[in-house]
Amino acid sequence: MEPTTQELMVGKIVSISELNVAVLINDEKVKYHDMLYTYNKGKKIQFEVAEEEGNIVSTIPFQSVIGLKKGLPVYKEDSGLEIEYSDAILGKVFDSYGNLIDQNVIENPNKRNVYSRNLTLEEISLNGGILWTGIKVLDFFAPMQKGFKMGLLGGAGVGKTVLIKELIHNVYTGLNSNSVFVGVGERSREGKELYDEMKEADLLDKMAIVFGQMGENSSARSKAVFSGLTLAEYLRDEKHQDVLLFIDNIYRYVQAISEVNAELSRVPIENGYPANINSAVSNVEERINSTEKGSITSFQAIYIPADDTTDQAVQTITTHLDGQIVLDRKVAEKGLYPAVDVFNTTSKLIDIDKVGERHYRLVEEALRYYSRYRELEEIIAVLGIEELSQADTNVFYRTRKLRNYFTQPMFVAENYTGIPGEFVKIDDILDDVENIITGKYDDYDESRFMFIGKFNG
Repeated sequence: MEPTTQELMVGKIVSISELNVAVLINDEKVKYHDMLYTYNKGKKIQFEVAEEEGNIVSTIPFQSVIGLKKGLPVYKEDSGLEIEYSDAILGKVFDSYGNLIDQNVIENPNKRNVYSRNLTLEEISLNGGILWTGIKVLDFFAPMQKGFKMGLLGGAGVGKTVLIKELIHNVYTGLNSNSVFVGVGERSREGKELYDEMKEADLLDKMAIVFGQMGENSSARSKAVFSGLTLAEYLRDEKHQDVLLFIDNIYRYVQAISEVNAELSRVPIENGYPANINSAVSNVEERINSTEKGSITSFQAIYIPADDTTDQAVQTITTHLDGQIVLDRKVAEKGLYPAVDVFNTTSKLIDIDKVGERHYRLVEEALRYYSRYRELEEIIAVLGIEELSQADTNVFYRTRKLRNYFTQPMFVAENYTGIPGEFVKIDDILDDVENIITGKYDDYDESRFMFIGKFNG
């Protein structure tokens, strides 16, 4: 591929590094986020303007810079970084730059700039209503409002992918809404696994996927989230849907921004994070909101470096969140799925004014039972269960029933478990929890509560 006579030359390359190609610009106007490109051995290499200093602009290359030379002519794209903005996004897998990577083809593409959308205050709706997922433990302990941003914390092997798949399934079934999955710094093996699992669960055509893979440069990892946001905005603004947006992993986005800033010689602050870390995170989070037409509700997996929750990046991300769902290996080891740690799982919606007094009081009471159960386990280990008072014996057995009740058969795991999936309404959940706590179900064996939907005594 070679330049044509119509292409507008705007300058020449003056220096090259892995994440920064400096271009000497002639009189052409070039601004932040503009897309420039050059040719190297017939191949088109693109860069995005990151910084201007007089006639020199620093640009972030999208592809490998190997083979580029000083003095190569640089041209300007008519449009910046774009991704498809139509119904054709469903069932497709894109890279960070909006290119298809799944052997699919989109006829008559209709693209949109990935930075073009920012909600005005007038557009944002705070009365999005509650997004019931049909998953008992989430709807009870951490209900979500449409437009919420939820953290999803948990290591490998605790059932994060199954929970994500079930959320996609249930929201599509309940609301006929689609989902968007964004892999930021995703391992290519994990990306392929997710793709295959979604296909097997018959969910692929209900979602759009963007992958910025771990092996690619920092630019790809920092742009994936903007491409994913644009896909979600299409579903919200044009299809008027309540969209689920999964970002795995939002910390990798901050990491990528830090690497780009280091290459641009910007002085870092604490822990090597850039001074613009707040605005970098806000640029993503502020686009996730509810409007009168639809909503984007996001689940953001957060890697916590060295398990340090006071880390500057983790703190910056969590200030934007409306709650968090924590998956715990100790819960998973007991065979309780979803393996949710109810003590650390929170939501701003657990408020008398928002979920009502009954729901609020039941959550308080359930957590009191769980807390006392932990103490009783230690007492029983030393003295035996016979030494407990009647009140404590009730708490012990009722909490075990509660714990079992919050397991659930998943639609997307039917092939493995042989148990049909269940979508449970919030009123049924509240009735069952109340009946367990008040002793109405004391005569039933705790095994009756494992992997069921609504309890049928």
